[in-house]
Amino acid sequence: MKKVILLTGASSGIGRDAALLLAAQGHRVYAAARRMELMEPLREKGIVPIRMDVTDSQSMADGVKAVIDSEGRIDVLVNNAGYGYFGAIETVSDEEARRQIEVNVFGLAALCRLVIPHMRRQGAGLIVNTSSIAGMIVLPFGGWYHVSKYSVEALSDALRMELKPFGIDVSMIEPGGIRTDWGIIAGRHLAESASGTAYETAALPEADLLDKAYRGPWLSNPKVVARAICRAVNSRRPRPRYRIGRFSHTGVIVHRLLPARWWDALMRRFVRIKIKSHTT
Repeated sequence: MKKVILLTGASSGIGRDAALLLAAQGHRVYAAARRMELMEPLREKGIVPIRMDVTDSQSMADGVKAVIDSEGRIDVLVNNAGYGYFGAIETVSDEEARRQIEVNVFGLAALCRLVIPHMRRQGAGLIVNTSSIAGMIVLPFGGWYHVSKYSVEALSDALRMELKPFGIDVSMIEPGGIRTDWGIIAGRHLAESASGTAYETAALPEADLLDKAYRGPWLSNPKVVARAICRAVNSRRPRPRYRIGRFSHTGVIVHRLLPARWWDALMRRFVRIKIKSHTT
């Protein structure tokens, strides 16, 4: 059955791929993002671009109203918009930390609150939240990003239990290593935030690793995430979690089995961390 879908973070990468695939399957897709100029080509595929900033409550309210006014319903909300900034807890500014939480958690929750009343009146609906294995394991210097993704996991679990009596399902997409620009940008941010600090010699190897890994061929294609989103949308009984992509299962299993000190040592060895003496 054709569904009316509101999908955020649709201007590039995983969101763009998911919007195109869902539209090709016959769904009515409203693609939301801040940069409208990047979404104009989507119109040719029957996708409706909407300008939306998930840190702007009025922008979100206007976007949801536009879909309801045009279609009378929203069957699926895909919360795909996200932001990441790597750096040591000590060196990442309050502004950057809050921005990650604002986009990845509070923006997601606010959009859910706007859409849920419409789904409840329909007696059916699906919310798909893009999480990550970063919500289950932690890398050094990814602290604030991991905080945001752990929060998405908890929020989605609570929503799933609260909304089930109203016929609304909640699924999480939990990608592992996916070949996008995200890791390259995260590596650049990490190098910038660590420069001249006590963490410089520890962070630079991880920044280099992120840059090389996300440019290489060994990570999964972003389309595997788009296909997982489509499986959730098209399923009569969507799964609570869709864990996909390179290292997604292995990383989580190893993290669960290893004692905390062993995991810490493995991560330090993995990113070749060496702490230099620093007195400031």
